Amino acid sequence: MSAPPTPHSPTDAALAAAYRRGDERAATELVRRHAAALGRFLYASGGGASDIDDLVQETFFRAFRALAGWRGEASLRSWLFTIGGNLLRDEFRKAKGRKVLSLEDRDMPDHADPHADLTAAETEERLRAGLAQLPRLQREVFLLRVQEGSGYEEIAVALRTTPGAARVHYHHAVKRLKELVR
Repeated sequence: MSAPPTPHSPTDAALAAAYRRGDERAATELVRRHAAALGRFLYASGGGASDIDDLVQETFFRAFRALAGWRGEASLRSWLFTIGGNLLRDEFRKAKGRKVLSLEDRDMPDHADPHADLTAAETEERLRAGLAQLPRLQREVFLLRVQEGSGYEEIAVALRTTPGAARVHYHHAVKRLKELVR
């Protein structure tokens, strides 16, 4: 789980400014704060589990190269999600819709209720498949709202839409996912 700044730690804006002045520790702190949430967002957006680390790394690489372009209208995390989402869409376009399935064995932990684990895994897979079927804006609004707890104003800035449109996209996403998960 990513760690938000504490009352005594510098803000993302202060860390970004420090990085622009050459402080590499500021970059390390920004990565520490946001990498896990970015990884969850990219995975839920359809990124392959084996690709998430590379996608997160490339997102940060691009973000740090363009940090002067972050205007601070949205949170740094939302800006990173936008960059990561664009990177993921680029990867999908390169693959032209082909999906590569891993043949690796999955480590299955020993649980007391294998039936409940199987049911949860099946529901997770239906939810993931349902997310992949949603239109891009619905999926991204849903993930920003549910995974990150972002407000509609912040979502609107990050996705270049309006708060009202973000609410509508969220409503439609929830409705569609309920249908798909049943």
